[in-house]
Amino acid sequence: MIEAKKVFEEFQKHRGDSIVHVQGTSGHHWNNISTKLNRDILLEDAMGQSTSAVFGLALGLPEEKVVHFDTEGALLMNLGVLASIAGKKPKNFVHFLLDNECYATTGGQPVPNNEEIDYAMIAKGAGYPITYNFTDLEELSIHMQEIMNLDGPVFVAIKTKPEIENLPMGLREKRQIRTRPQTINDLRSELNIK
Repeated sequence: MIEAKKVFEEFQKHRGDSIVHVQGTSGHHWNNISTKLNRDILLEDAMGQSTSAVFGLALGLPEEKVVHFDTEGALLMNLGVLASIAGKKPKNFVHFLLDNECYATTGGQPVPNNEEIDYAMIAKGAGYPITYNFTDLEELSIHMQEIMNLDGPVFVAIKTKPEIENLPMGLREKRQIRTRPQTINDLRSELNIK
């Protein structure tokens, strides 16, 4: 398993001008690694829905590379979105899945059948033309530039170490840098969308 922070550090080297969304508990690392905050989208509290929203963004901005860092818990809430993405074939969409085998945000409850699910195989079966599975940082590092240069949709499943949250939501450290409307307005300004 790979530390999510290391995944983000490796991705940042190859990000280019991609628009990026990060889902889940491990996403707080991204706030400290990203160098292009105006191209980061925050969809807090959208578990199970963020993949559809980011996919819609990719369809609406076909000239922009759009990258979504999903989690297995969120994806399992809306597996049908894989078929929709594969059917529309957005060439600008890269779909990373950070699989820590648990619901880390709500205390670490295990995802059902967590050790046997092959998410890349599910994505392939739904019609994604290119899928990857990684459990080793060095192997991921070797392929990251290739992944970012491919026409999508591309699906990349990565086994990550869980970072479990046990404090009640109201007592947790506030990590969000900007509000959802601020991120949308920042992106619109960045892309000169009136």
